[in-house]
Amino acid sequence: MTDFSKMWVGGKWLAGDAGIRTVFSPTDGTKIADVPEASADQAAAAIDAARHAQPGWATLSPLQRGQIMHRIAALIRDHAAPLAELVVREQGKTISEARGEVGGAAEFFTYFAEFARRIQGEIFPSDAPGEQIWIQRVPVGVVVGIIPWNYPAALVSRKVAPAMIAGNAIVLKPHEETPLSALYMARLFEEAGVPAGVVNIITGAGNTVGAALTANPGIDLVTMTGSVPTGKAIMAAVAHNLVPVSLELGGKAPLIVMEDANLDLAVASAVTSRFMNCGQVCICNERMLVHEAVYDDFMARFIAATKALNVGDPMLDSTDIGPKVSGVELDKVERITKAAIAQGAKPLLRGGRPDKAPVEGGHWLLPTVLGDVTADMAIMRDEIFGPVVPVMRVSSFEEALEIANDSRYGLSAYLFTNDFTRIMRAVQDVRFGEIYINRIGPESLQGYHTGYRNSGPGGDDGIHGLDAYLRKKTVYANYSGKSPVGLMPWDGRCSVPASGGSNSR
Repeated sequence: MTDFSKMWVGGKWLAGDAGIRTVFSPTDGTKIADVPEASADQAAAAIDAARHAQPGWATLSPLQRGQIMHRIAALIRDHAAPLAELVVREQGKTISEARGEVGGAAEFFTYFAEFARRIQGEIFPSDAPGEQIWIQRVPVGVVVGIIPWNYPAALVSRKVAPAMIAGNAIVLKPHEETPLSALYMARLFEEAGVPAGVVNIITGAGNTVGAALTANPGIDLVTMTGSVPTGKAIMAAVAHNLVPVSLELGGKAPLIVMEDANLDLAVASAVTSRFMNCGQVCICNERMLVHEAVYDDFMARFIAATKALNVGDPMLDSTDIGPKVSGVELDKVERITKAAIAQGAKPLLRGGRPDKAPVEGGHWLLPTVLGDVTADMAIMRDEIFGPVVPVMRVSSFEEALEIANDSRYGLSAYLFTNDFTRIMRAVQDVRFGEIYINRIGPESLQGYHTGYRNSGPGGDDGIHGLDAYLRKKTVYANYSGKSPVGLMPWDGRCSVPASGGSNSR
């Protein structure tokens, strides 16, 4: 049995100065483990440990850093079964989804380790003879990573892997309700030979530990995945120290189905995208816009497929939907659903809490489908993050496009059509960071997971995600033995006229 009573800071396993926090199972409500609750002083100590370790880590070649990362990936794969079961125990997603998550956690390290020979700089000709201009990409320094509860293993890797290959040290805080996967992975980091302080896993509440980490003047970047309110609080906290942030926040993904769509594909995709991880995914199908010509057929198939989903024990391979992560989240989704019905939404499939729970003590919620919604209803505008989906008829692509874009969020959007003109219109006019055409997520490692508006500035994955963990340094390398002063075309003292025949400023 893994010991979760200590966190990993500066290469040491430490108890929490602020006590312990109990982690409960969303499946049956029983206690899983007690984890350390760090203090604000321990958060500062973690930053200091990272600050001390980072220069030595950065002096290693990227290939040397990548070799350690490949060892981490191999260890995650070796521990895939117990880690996937741990994800289920603390978060509640199905075991099949957890296996996929753990596979992704390993792939992040493999993928970013391959950048060991791909972190490129640039060389430009200088305006002065005997000189070159180099633009290098160098580590930012100390990174703070903050992750939510819906992907407690994969998001550890999503933050730690790019930070490591770039030469940074990182302090990562998992969500207080799902810290076990991160603590388990910390033992794999230690076994892989990660130097002390390069990666630190610190546990505790967001309003204490998270606040202390983000307000610390010794950090150089905050990368966070989570809610809009938390993202705004982080931006306010780091503003005082002018620390850059990369935030991936909420979503309200529209799923548009046009009259020429492959309905078999559209229905299967819509069901999966809405109900995977009990609807607790930022790129989930949060609102469906279905052309009136196929609305009845699509909805009949969609509701039938939804009814066929098995809500049950997430440890069973036969289960499609597990419990909500917590009672608080369950109550929130119920409030949203009741408010929508009070506003006039019609339950086409009424879910709610089951009469008999699949497992006693868990946070169970059956799927709900709501029709007769209008674009101005709260349920069409606010993130649900649960197994509830509103659906609206549309009469044209233009109407669907207008409703889709009328959102505070701008993360992911889906379009099902075989009309090439509409596809290109969507590419041009859908104002979201990710557009999936005739398919759904998850996103790919080499893509760029980014959003617009309240979905946050910044993003993850691929070369563009890696860019957040690197800063640029410009070097003027003069090898002429002469001062370039007076030799620059824009310098008023230069004897060679600048373009246009004038060297005046």
